[in-house]
Amino acid sequence: MGVRPVSNPSTARHTALDALHRALGATMTDFAGWDMPLRYGSERDEHNAVRNGAGLFDLSHMGEITVTGPQAPEALDYALVGHLSALAVGRARYTMICTPDGGILDDLIVYRLDDSVFMIVANASNAQVVLDAVTERVRTQGFDAAVRDDRDAYALIAVQGPESPGILASLTDADLDGLKYYAGLPGTVAGAPALIARTGYTGEDGFELFVAPGHAEPLWQALTAAGAGAGLVPCGLSCRDTLRLEAGMPLYGHELTASTTPYDAGLGRVVRLGKPGDFVGREALAAAAERAAASPPRKLVGLVAEGRRVPRAGYPVIAEADGTVIGEVTSGAPSPTLGRPIAMAYVDAAQAEPGTAGVAVDIRGSHEPYAVVALPFYQRKR
Repeated sequence: MGVRPVSNPSTARHTALDALHRALGATMTDFAGWDMPLRYGSERDEHNAVRNGAGLFDLSHMGEITVTGPQAPEALDYALVGHLSALAVGRARYTMICTPDGGILDDLIVYRLDDSVFMIVANASNAQVVLDAVTERVRTQGFDAAVRDDRDAYALIAVQGPESPGILASLTDADLDGLKYYAGLPGTVAGAPALIARTGYTGEDGFELFVAPGHAEPLWQALTAAGAGAGLVPCGLSCRDTLRLEAGMPLYGHELTASTTPYDAGLGRVVRLGKPGDFVGREALAAAAERAAASPPRKLVGLVAEGRRVPRAGYPVIAEADGTVIGEVTSGAPSPTLGRPIAMAYVDAAQAEPGTAGVAVDIRGSHEPYAVVALPFYQRKR
């Protein structure tokens, strides 16, 4: 993720939980223009808490954009690569917004809140880009739909980990047992009206709670109290990155960029070329699908270290035999679950098969051997 503990409170935006994070002794960092908690103590302990108990995250830096109106479904079908008009009310979908040439502007989660009401959740660093692009696409095509910037309307708190259903169940009457993965329902949590979504970015079961900013701190405190006996701890951006990396989940600016297509990233499944009507990037993405089906030049793979040195984004992946560059690391970190450094990387297709021998990462001039493995590195037991 490339997050460094450098904070400039005078220029960064602050979430509704900022004072609470500081009271908890969090190390703060600037992330996409927001002052966010990097860690509260040991990032390894926070990571392991999510894998074995539960973790509590402030995700209020994410960007919420609401699209409403009679033609909101058709507008999103045109603006995004997914078939959002086919999404049932109460469900969510992982999708992307692409440029006309097929490059990824951002990866998104879209919730259908009603027949004509959708909420897009964009990455913090791309929220304005997504807002502007969706607004322009709706306007130029004349859809009977309105696009609203709701970034200041929500705080977003996530509780993630195997103990999260029990923790949340103690604070709500909502039917969590009936709430499927990638679904959301309105409810009340600890007295706060919320959209309760069974989504997350950790590879574990968990929930994301969208509430008014004024309810954020009481809700955080209520969740903390409810999770006291279940191993719940506050968690920062650092462990969120190692959790998503172990789960093989892409990060914009690393695995996903404006110069990569969904097919380059092995995520062609999110593109609905067969949906009715045109959409931005259709022609370019159809061509990318054909290239991917024929012989993609590079593939996104997992790498597991044989030693202890940690690769970082941008480090070259090489063939040990002659030092030829065969790829590039997109994300790398020590894996608390595997006990070894891991990375995701784009490598030449000929070296992309799991078990391929003779692959190394050039770490500051030292060629460190790595094993090519299938993604994800970690998958929870269902």
